[in-house]
Amino acid sequence: MNIYDYKVKKANGEMQSISDYKGKVLLIVNTATGCGFTPQYEGLQKLYDKYKDQGFIVLDFPCNQFANQAPGTGEEIHEFCQLNYQVSFPQFAKIDVNGEKEDLLFTFLKSQQKGILSNKIKWNFTKFLVDRDGKVLERFAPATIPEKIEEKIKNIIEVGGMKDGNLRF
Repeated sequence: MNIYDYKVKKANGEMQSISDYKGKVLLIVNTATGCGFTPQYEGLQKLYDKYKDQGFIVLDFPCNQFANQAPGTGEEIHEFCQLNYQVSFPQFAKIDVNGEKEDLLFTFLKSQQKGILSNKIKWNFTKFLVDRDGKVLERFAPATIPEKIEEKIKNIIEVGGMKDGNLRF
């Protein structure tokens, strides 16, 4: 299996294939609206605005598994993000990223880029960077602000990503 074999549920309940994003650089994030990291939405939107015309996209997956920090419906979450952070990148239905009911996309992402101490997602705003070929290049901790990832995104856009198993800079 590769990343393009997965389907995810959109906020409106319809299914969408990740293959719809083939050829794009992806930043896949599990998010929450009531988290100390929630202000990262601003940085994610800035990255999206800056690089979307060059084939970059943020995929937002709200997750309520960590201290009930993503309460509300998908519509309420979307409205909150638009009002507070002017989010315009794709937002999907709420998911679990760990455990029995974890979304299969996140099972795949975790298998490709393991965490430092375990394979579990530790908290909201864990980020996965995926190149244009669907290779999961790197996993970033929740505390890693979007601005710290910008140089890597820029380089992947400019040079295409990987060469001989190493990120090209």
